[in-house]
This record gives sequence, C-alpha cells and structure tokens, in this order.
Amino acid sequence: MQQAKILIVDDDRQIRTLLERYLSQQGFVVSAVGDGQEMTRKLERDPIDLIVLDWMLPGEQGLAICQRLSSDKNNPPIIMLTANGSADSRISGLEGGADDYLPKPFEPRELVARIHAVLRRRPRVAAAIPIANSSLLYFGPYRLDSAQRCLYREDAQIALTGNEFALLNVLAQHAGTPLSRDRIAYLINGRNHGYDDRSLDVQISRLRRLVEDNPARPRYLQTIRGLGYMMIQQEEKI
Repeated sequence: MQQAKILIVDDDRQIRTLLERYLSQQGFVVSAVGDGQEMTRKLERDPIDLIVLDWMLPGEQGLAICQRLSSDKNNPPIIMLTANGSADSRISGLEGGADDYLPKPFEPRELVARIHAVLRRRPRVAAAIPIANSSLLYFGPYRLDSAQRCLYREDAQIALTGNEFALLNVLAQHAGTPLSRDRIAYLINGRNHGYDDRSLDVQISRLRRLVEDNPARPRYLQTIRGLGYMMIQQEEKI
C-alpha cells in the first residue's frame, strides 16, 4: 500500500523537525513548511494526503488557510493544531472546515491516531474513482453518492468536508434508526475516537445549515431526545 503523504505547516522549526521525524518513523512520507505561502507552493508541486496545520502562523493565519482550502473538496483534509484548547477555538476550527482539531501540547501518538482516523473517513482523492452500480442514498430532494463522496440537490453539488460527508453518510445509511453519539463515532472511526459530544453537535449544526430549509426546525436531520440523532426515512427520488 502506498504511504500517505503528510504536510506539516508550522512556523516553529523545532516542532516541524520533531513531527517530521516521528511521523516518518510511523510510516508516513512527511514534508514540512513554515507558512501558508510555502504550503501553497508545495501543494502546487506535489499531491498531499493530509495537512497538519498550526493555527498561529506568520502572514495568513491557519484558520484562514483552512477556510480557503476547505472550499475545494479536492484539497486534502486538515488537522489543526493550536495552543488554545478552549471549546470556542475547537468549534471555530471545525466550522472553518478542519477535519479534526488537536490542542497543544499533545502526545505524538494521539496525532498519529487522529491522522489514521481522518484518512479512514476521507480516502485520498486519487482513489475516489466512480464504481459501477454505486450506492445512491436519497433524502428529500438530495442525492448522496457514496462512490463519488458527493452530495447533490438536483444537479447542483453541495460542497462537504470529509467529516461532514462521513457523518451524513452514516446517518443516511441508517435512515430511520436513532443513533447515539457513541454509535455514530464508532460507525465513522471504528472506535469511540475522533468526536467529542460538542464536536458532533457542531457537525450536525453545519449539516443542517446545508440541507435544511429551516435549520431551527430540521426536517431531515432530527434530534431524538435522550437517544441522539436520526435521519428521516428517504422520501421521493429525484
């Protein structure tokens, strides 16, 4: 199996060196740059499977970079690093399009675990090849294409981050069945790792803003009190 290519974007030379060495020992192909301009040049030259992005950078800040990259579904997933581990910062990072978020200081083993989890949720773009008779999941006017990892409303594609697609796909696969937060985390990651309750609630809120006519009164992504979340049974196909 081809080794995943990881790009570290951090202006701290010591952190770059330590992470580059450790992740290389874990079997990744690792490169490192110090700011957003270097990152952009690197992405133009080489395919990257995942970016480890620091929040505080000279010039363009990490959150702005994350928002810019997440607008293109073909850009690699992002794990954000920050010295501010507050709930507000985590929510801002996730709402900015990050696939995961890790406060400093952290155990390098946890970063490796999160990298593997994100890559499982969001396979490499090059590997996302349409397959014959792919499964299409429908709810209301929406079509979720599991092979293409895309969401459509009629013929218009709706951009999703890797986390958003993984969560929506799990809910659609189990439409009509209430899923607890732990169950959702397990179905996405194969373990109860990668989502805390607040992060999952934020992802649900983001999806509702994308697919609900009135996110305050959701029709498709419903909260089941005391149980978790449920997508309603599919309605008409389009």
